Amino acid sequence: MTLRRAAITSVGRFLPEKVLSNQDLEVLVETSNDWIVGRTGIRERRIVEEGTGTSELAAAAAQEALDRRGISADDIDLIIVGTVTPDMMFPSTACLVQDKLGASRAWGFDLSAACCGFVYSLTVGSQFIMSGAHERVLVIGADVMSSIIDYRDRATCVIFGDGAGAVLLEAANGDEGLIGYQHKIEGHGGQYLYMPGGGSQHPASANTVEQKMHYVHQDGRQVFKYAVRRTYETTTSLLAREGFTPDDVSLLIAHQANMRILDATRDRLGLPEEKVVKNIHKFGNTTAATIPLALYDALEDRRLDKGDLILFSSVGAGFTAGASLFRWGGLRSSGE
Repeated sequence: MTLRRAAITSVGRFLPEKVLSNQDLEVLVETSNDWIVGRTGIRERRIVEEGTGTSELAAAAAQEALDRRGISADDIDLIIVGTVTPDMMFPSTACLVQDKLGASRAWGFDLSAACCGFVYSLTVGSQFIMSGAHERVLVIGADVMSSIIDYRDRATCVIFGDGAGAVLLEAANGDEGLIGYQHKIEGHGGQYLYMPGGGSQHPASANTVEQKMHYVHQDGRQVFKYAVRRTYETTTSLLAREGFTPDDVSLLIAHQANMRILDATRDRLGLPEEKVVKNIHKFGNTTAATIPLALYDALEDRRLDKGDLILFSSVGAGFTAGASLFRWGGLRSSGE
């Protein structure tokens, strides 16, 4: 049996209105605009109002994707939400999004892979399209990182922001859609980027709160080294397996973790500046949302044409790493 391909046919996003600038952070923690820009490339990030759950951002991004496609939530078969900041332990964020959208026919689930949450979800969602099991799948990357960040910790508070991005997957026309993917997890890296409190090992208690165990903990040097090496290895391995080289790539849409990681990856792949999407300076690291937000920006800037080869790539806590290769077919409108 020949599997059909899964194509991205619509996109949506949601960004909080509140902007947290580097100058704002100078008041909260010992840092400076020059220090932050020099080490991360970030100038500002968006932050939700207190009490705003990830499902609100995710549903808004998904609704825009539906509106742009000209279909209703009842046309959706499956909702996958990549996130590490669910509204609550259960029910899943996907359940909350399904209810907010009124997607009466859809089932769904959350996928936890940190900064690889969207890339992994995109691959999983594509399988349901390619197998013929479903016709339309919503894949959402959304995180409210401000809910798990200690704004007295300079190593993490300057990096992260909040946001959501969504794509709609449908059966491909011709050769467009997912060509291949390569994913990897290496659990020994979990010690370098994690949130220790709130799970079954360290349930929430007065002690876990006092020990700041419900915040992100990161060894930035180890994460940086792994991200640069594994991004290059994953992307080049995927390209070679599918019969391509970096020269064939029209656009690299990589996880927006750090400008220096993006630049190091571009250098190692030998890509010119115009083939790499960068929006980290505007939004910071929104974890699972960075890649769909970057795709959205690329489309707004008209950087993609039909037939272009897109390389998605991400590395995150776990350690997780992933890359996927798509042939771009263009967005679809109502009636297509």
